[in-house]
Amino acid sequence: MENIHPTAIVSKKADIGNNISVGPYAIIEENVEIGDDCIIGPHAVIYNGARIGNRVKIHQSASIAHTPQDLKFGNEETLFIIDDDTVIHEFVTLHRGTKETGFSRVGKNCLLMAYSHVAHDTTVGDNCILANGVQIAGHVTIEDWVIIGGMTPVHQFCIVGQHCMIGGGFRVTQDVPPFILTAGEPLEFNGLNIIGLRRRGFSNEDILSLKKAYSYLYDNSLNVTQAKNKIITEMGNNSYVKTLLEFLGKSKRGLIGK
Repeated sequence: MENIHPTAIVSKKADIGNNISVGPYAIIEENVEIGDDCIIGPHAVIYNGARIGNRVKIHQSASIAHTPQDLKFGNEETLFIIDDDTVIHEFVTLHRGTKETGFSRVGKNCLLMAYSHVAHDTTVGDNCILANGVQIAGHVTIEDWVIIGGMTPVHQFCIVGQHCMIGGGFRVTQDVPPFILTAGEPLEFNGLNIIGLRRRGFSNEDILSLKKAYSYLYDNSLNVTQAKNKIITEMGNNSYVKTLLEFLGKSKRGLIGK
């Protein structure tokens, strides 16, 4: 069953699932796929290239899968993917990919608060929260379980590691390794995200291993290579420490606070 307001404009070529609600003056273009049990709020615009999962809520005046703000974009056919159970609040802007990757994405069970932005060729993982006014630039990777405080911009090509929490009103201009708290200007390492990790079932042993690994990584007497070698030697078998080491291997912009 569909509940589409008579003032909404919905293309007959759009692929719309079951039990969909579409509010007044919303627009849904033709090359759009929307799953079951979704809510599209008033004045929202769902542009060509949107691929929306099940039980997604998109509130008023959000802009989904609009063309990238990239001068190299040649109107190629690309996507913006929103996975199941994600909530998109008012005036959020989500831009689809360019030919570089072909898509942008927001994962499952995410919360994007008002006025946040996800640019072209960017991936946001599962269970993430972007607070009001967070601005994610192009070619950024936000891993799972990340929380970013309000009015925080993330520079293009940055990577933000899983289970991080970034304070509001700061700038992310370098890669943020996983499992940590960050704040300050310039952004700095502020210890492990211990409360978040415990809530998500990390054992005391895992937390102690990560704490020791970060004591080496942010030891000013060691460079990153030396710190990695000590971490591998002393605790490299821990699965979460392995995740940290993998992150260090793919970081290209340098680490915050180092």
